[in-house]
Amino acid sequence: MNQIASQGQLRLAYLRWALVTVPAIVFLGFLSGRLANSGYGNRWFDALEKPVLMPPGWAFGVAWTILYILMALAFAIVLDARRARGRGAAIALFLVQLLMNLAWSPLFFRWHQVGGSLALLLALILVVAATIALFWRIRRFAGLFLLPYLCWLAFASFLNYEIGRLNPEAETLVAPALKTQI
Repeated sequence: MNQIASQGQLRLAYLRWALVTVPAIVFLGFLSGRLANSGYGNRWFDALEKPVLMPPGWAFGVAWTILYILMALAFAIVLDARRARGRGAAIALFLVQLLMNLAWSPLFFRWHQVGGSLALLLALILVVAATIALFWRIRRFAGLFLLPYLCWLAFASFLNYEIGRLNPEAETLVAPALKTQI
């Protein structure tokens, strides 16, 4: 008997990691967006001219939920890959990119930093690409699970750039006051 754990036990260990990472990462993403008052319904954002390719509001919630689940599953795969070479660096880089990701919503929606949020997205693309490379070396599926995220970040960068181009005064734009009817 050369095995320490059966295949079933190994799958169970991965599932335990996933049961922690998926709700935690989805919750952190939700919390970041909620605290920043992100998306449609934000008076500042609603006042901006949007690019032609801007998806409807519901699409962002669906896309980010799927992306956060895929990110969490990829992270669980790497966490479960004990003794894998480069695992510590991969975990550290994943956490860096996650913090950068969570910082984008407040930077854009709360502090109205269109240029700063674009710079953050471009830096995030580089960090996520490096994370994919490290995850790929540990487990290919972990790297593959992050590819849709990288594509979405490229699209988000385009949208962020276009919002800045269409609204050069965006950072100083004052959102219209709420109207009250008596």
